[in-house]
Amino acid sequence: MLPTESATCPYCWEQVEIGYDPAEQDHEFWEDCHVCCRPILFSVTLGFDGAATLTARSDDD
Repeated sequence: MLPTESATCPYCWEQVEIGYDPAEQDHEFWEDCHVCCRPILFSVTLGFDGAATLTARSDDD
């Protein structure tokens, strides 16, 4: 099972739970908001300490 993290939708500002694979090196993926159904671009970056950071942005950012 993939870990989940809470992120804020850049369109409706609701909190959404997203599952992602932190083992993959820096990567991006699209997933629709579970509230407003608009597409969100998620970016996963790994820090020097190996901790994954998930950020969400709209397709026009």
